[in-house]
Amino acid sequence: MSEMHTPRLALPLLQPGQAQKEMLVNEAIARLDIAVQGAVVAAIDAPPTDPDPGDCWIVGAAPGGDWAGHAHEIAGWTQSGWLFVQPREGMQLWIGSTGSLALFKGGAWRLSELHGKLFVEGDQVVGPRGAAIAEPAGGSTVDAEARAAIASVLDALRTHGLIEGD
Repeated sequence: MSEMHTPRLALPLLQPGQAQKEMLVNEAIARLDIAVQGAVVAAIDAPPTDPDPGDCWIVGAAPGGDWAGHAHEIAGWTQSGWLFVQPREGMQLWIGSTGSLALFKGGAWRLSELHGKLFVEGDQVVGPRGAAIAEPAGGSTVDAEARAAIASVLDALRTHGLIEGD
């Protein structure tokens, strides 16, 4: 009889007539405890020496020891030992040691990066990078170029929501 799992978090599913069902249910609950409202201590390549039950880490790209073969997974320490959760595209975790977010994208974790747009109190304050603004250059009278450069800077600040529009 092959073991069945849920498609997203690979939680073990009970099968008809299965013995020791509590083991699979407990594993599923432990995996949920790791993945839901995910928070980790840090992103590292080697297991810590004295973890506390419930602590989790992002396994690095070149893991060793008990984590060998689990690159980029989430490792959670339980009373029964290490339990691993395979992340899905778009999964985010809070990294307690840096106070930042990690995003699983393209098969790897992207740490402490901002993706997309940043909104503060419903207003966009940062978005995609705009084109470069040309600096004034020219002869002794650069007033028109300086005014155009200042207007471009103001337009970029408005586009990013950093100042009010006209």
